[in-house]
Amino acid sequence: MYNIFGFYKFINIKNIKINKSFFDKEIHKNKIRGSLIISSEGLNGTVSGKRKDIRKFVILVKKKFKFKNFDNKNISFSKFQPFHKGKVKIKKEVVPIGLKITLKNKKINNYLMGKSWNKFISNKETLVIDTRKSFEYEVGTFKNAVNPKIKNFRDFPKYFNKIKKTKPVAMFCTGGIRCEKASIYLKQKGFKNVFQLKGGILNYLSNVEKKDSLWRGECYVFDNRISLKHKLKQGTFLMCAGCRTPISHYDKRSNKYEEGVSCSRCYDTLSSIQKSRFRMRQLQINLAKKSGKKHKFQKEF
Repeated sequence: MYNIFGFYKFINIKNIKINKSFFDKEIHKNKIRGSLIISSEGLNGTVSGKRKDIRKFVILVKKKFKFKNFDNKNISFSKFQPFHKGKVKIKKEVVPIGLKITLKNKKINNYLMGKSWNKFISNKETLVIDTRKSFEYEVGTFKNAVNPKIKNFRDFPKYFNKIKKTKPVAMFCTGGIRCEKASIYLKQKGFKNVFQLKGGILNYLSNVEKKDSLWRGECYVFDNRISLKHKLKQGTFLMCAGCRTPISHYDKRSNKYEEGVSCSRCYDTLSSIQKSRFRMRQLQINLAKKSGKKHKFQKEF
């Protein structure tokens, strides 16, 4: 069983390149996979490994950057290793929107959880915004939530310009970090009634019983589990090998779906050369399966 640990921490970080080099070595040494983003404004990561290795890594992160608690964390489990490798990235912002978070401006954020969140988003006056990408929205979202259809998070300011500043706003994302920035941006622009889902969708699905939940569908995650359901159990979605977007069992019924090659979204945009190459790749995967081996391009488990 593998532990998947997601977290973020807004904290002033110096010597970023030195820290990247240090964690490049530590991730390899401790058999950790997944990703860690280091920025001058903080950390953001989702890592996986055996329980003892994850525990050791978490202690190391806190000790290295001298803090006791993450701003948010979530833990889930998988029977297989959901990441292919471990990597450390340096970015200007942990989430790009053109705004850096400090301890001072972070204090203005308002959080809701569980029943309080359900009550707020059930109000007809509340604008419930899914701050994730469109393909994530299609996998699952909250009842009454709108999809801004933003390709990149840094484009959100353009969308927010269309919203009345007196409108009650509820925002959510997978783990909460995108909303941390979006909430501060709106407050600085004069919005009066902005709330975010504390800990994001993963925290909600982990702690709210399905019978009380206003969540519809599953939650897309950026690893080979593809999607998660309540109690963070693995979902039912697969990944299209042609366009790398999640597909449901219903999507597989399409005549344009071909395992390892295409789905209804990408079939008409892929060239014959691409399809031929993908079919060859899938053939190699199938041959590896028959011989009891795992092909390096095999994504499903």
